[in-house]
Amino acid sequence: MILAIANQKGGVGKTTTAVNLVAALAFKGRRTLLVDMDPQSNSSMSFIDVRAVEKTMYDILVDKSCTFGDVVRPTTIMGLEVAPSRIAMAKLETKLLGEVDGYYRLKDRLDEIRRNYDFIIVDTPPTLGLITVNALVAATHLLIPIQSSYFALEGTDDLLETIDKVKARPNPALQLLGVLVTLYDKRTTVARDSLAAIRSLFGEKVFKTVITKSVRLEESPAYKESIFTYAPDSSGALEYNQLTEEILNGA
Repeated sequence: MILAIANQKGGVGKTTTAVNLVAALAFKGRRTLLVDMDPQSNSSMSFIDVRAVEKTMYDILVDKSCTFGDVVRPTTIMGLEVAPSRIAMAKLETKLLGEVDGYYRLKDRLDEIRRNYDFIIVDTPPTLGLITVNALVAATHLLIPIQSSYFALEGTDDLLETIDKVKARPNPALQLLGVLVTLYDKRTTVARDSLAAIRSLFGEKVFKTVITKSVRLEESPAYKESIFTYAPDSSGALEYNQLTEEILNGA
């Protein structure tokens, strides 16, 4: 499975979900690759020292002589590897703009190594630009994190329109794996109403697991750890484990 995690809104838990999902999959014995397509490289930082990285996903996508062997780094978690990003990724859109295969670069490169992994998880930037479209074209499945807030569904139409355009031509096989409700605070009416609205719109595509607001989840990236090693007994660890089980049971 090649799973893109995408939403053009920032602060909805994309990177938190990517980091903890890949860790959970690896702990469950699945060979997993995290592909960081975000110029901020936050998901890469959770596992490796990006300052020591020489070649990144940017090089993979613009230089055909660069291989994943030049880029992929091991982590301290057995079975988990990272294809990191750095700020140079911000130049990718202008580099690929107008290229005949611009939307297919990630797909073509992942085809070279997809058999080496059970899961490839792609973390995307908070935009609907060429980088995110590359991820959608390459993916077999899509996971959409949505924050349970007053403006939860704002911009959803744009995201769904982009998905429909990708399915219409470059990737008709793309499937919506599910919608993940994040940053949920059951104490507030806004969160409960938002959850109801999300379920009303997406129906059975909403994961049963809901990710609640958690200080531990916010702290763990600062220590370059997933929630499973930073706070294994926390609600965040329990919930991301449940999400991973949902994905594995449906895969």
